[in-house]
Amino acid sequence: MEESGNSLACGPDGSKRRVSYFYDSDIGNYYYSQGHPMKPHRIRMAHSLIVHYGLDEKMDVCRPNLLQSRELRVFHADDYISFLQSVTPETQHEQLRQLKRFNVGEDCPVFDGLYNFCQTYAGGSVGAAIKLNNKEADIAINWSGGLHHAKKCEASGFCYVNDIVLAILELLKVHQRVLYIDIDIHHGDGVEEAFYSTDRVMSVSFHKFGDYFPGTGHLKDIGYGKGKYYSLNVPLNDGIDDESYKNLFRPIIQKVMEIYQPEAVVLQCGADSLSGDRLGCFNLSVKGHADCVRFLRSFNVPLVLVGGGGYTIRNVARCWCYETAVAVGVEPQDKLPYNEYYEYFGPDYTLHVAPSNMENQNSTKELAKIRNTLLEQLKRIQHVPSVPFQERPPDTKFPEEDEEDYEKRPKGQKWGGEYFGSESDEEQKPQNRDIDISDKPGIRQSPPNVEAPKKIKLEEEDGDAGIVNESDGAKWPFGEAG
Repeated sequence: MEESGNSLACGPDGSKRRVSYFYDSDIGNYYYSQGHPMKPHRIRMAHSLIVHYGLDEKMDVCRPNLLQSRELRVFHADDYISFLQSVTPETQHEQLRQLKRFNVGEDCPVFDGLYNFCQTYAGGSVGAAIKLNNKEADIAINWSGGLHHAKKCEASGFCYVNDIVLAILELLKVHQRVLYIDIDIHHGDGVEEAFYSTDRVMSVSFHKFGDYFPGTGHLKDIGYGKGKYYSLNVPLNDGIDDESYKNLFRPIIQKVMEIYQPEAVVLQCGADSLSGDRLGCFNLSVKGHADCVRFLRSFNVPLVLVGGGGYTIRNVARCWCYETAVAVGVEPQDKLPYNEYYEYFGPDYTLHVAPSNMENQNSTKELAKIRNTLLEQLKRIQHVPSVPFQERPPDTKFPEEDEEDYEKRPKGQKWGGEYFGSESDEEQKPQNRDIDISDKPGIRQSPPNVEAPKKIKLEEEDGDAGIVNESDGAKWPFGEAG
């Protein structure tokens, strides 16, 4: 780790942050299906880089608690969660009507351990929110989260449970206003829809727009009712590069922070907006993508970082490792340390890769028009919306779980065999070669009301109350701003 002379600048951006990092060593074992582009294995690869750069030593490393069905039902419909609990690859043919009803199938397949996978990644994001609520961290990271397309009653776009919505609902128990920002190449439709009619959550999504999934996120989609003007959409064309993205992102977010003054921020860091992504068409470098993290960090507002899309998995690992380094405030050397997945990163074996020479189809004039339109939209909102006094929903409490119970958790389907090289349509099936710091007995800190997730001892090894969402009738455990 090169810290001397290469650490982040002094001042607000360079000062130290207390960072919590959520990781479950089993997350990389889950396997969507043959040929499916979503590969949870990428999270294990990112974790390996994080450990080998020594970034784990600068963070509070936590194992997520599994969210129980009642906690998932805070947002999701009862029958949908019951379906996720019961469906298996062996029984899905008996539930064809429900598969269609809940949009589970080709894009969102049924696989071994599906429900446990949802419990795990959602538990990481809610755990991150609890860390901020309890003032135990300034930044909390869950790279397994960020599945922003999931809806109240259905799966969508490789996403089953919307961990981001659940985390924001947790944050709203303590924080009056939460800002959600999405830099995935796909529109953050599930999160925007969930909070479309409230001013307690502002949603800002930067995404590819046009003939592209999910097809939502028009510049004119601005929110509804009390949430009018609190949804901001930044529709982009192919090939946007670091400079263009930065010149759009920074002034918009600067104005959002000034006017809305959020008490907490959730940043979805989908890595499919990187250059060379298998499903993406943007041209961002790892540093350009991470500049969004760096900029938000500079405001020193409680921050949750979650993952999202990203389908060239070696670059996803690079990106989330570097963004972890930005969060803790160090600049890692470009040469990769040797690690379990070193072969994936050839031929250069570097942390950063150059963007391509693809054409930027976003003209300066078009980007200026988008920026000016959104800045005008922000002028129409109430400065610092307030929240009327109301009874606070109860804190989320996780049950005690000892190490023996942890070992009894259902395991995901394992990748079998070995693979070294770039992604292709043929399924790669690497072995689990994880640096496993999360299977050691943890230390559970127990602040008042909420039992925090377990902390890993690194030294041992390397109600019903709520308002109605006008769009779908869902009851939310928070009130509208007055």
